Amino acid sequence: QVQLVESGGGLVQAGDSLRLSCAASGRSFSSYAMGWFRQAPGKGREFVAAITRSGGGTDYADSVKGRFTISRDNAKNTGYLQMNSLNPEDTAVYSCAVDPFMCRHYYHYWGQGTQVTVSS
Repeated sequence: QVQLVESGGGLVQAGDSLRLSCAASGRSFSSYAMGWFRQAPGKGREFVAAITRSGGGTDYADSVKGRFTISRDNAKNTGYLQMNSLNPEDTAVYSCAVDPFMCRHYYHYWGQGTQVTVSS
């Protein structure tokens, strides 16, 4: 079992930055790849970014590539999503998830999510 808690969301203006955190407890965080997903009102869940267990490999959705950076600190059992140049289309609930293998779809454990709202 792994418990995940996201933090760092909020209300910002277009062009601003935010850093989301995903704190893990339970089984060893370093045993899992991590992904970030988002869900905007009235839309389905969307893959945002993922990172391998060691942090040596990453994957990004085209919509965030060049603006968002995923990272992790296994010593702190925490993952991060640095979001720059935010725009209103980035408004969504952002959730982190972990699974033994990095992918864009299936993850075994999920956090509850944190709201990000970007005003124009």
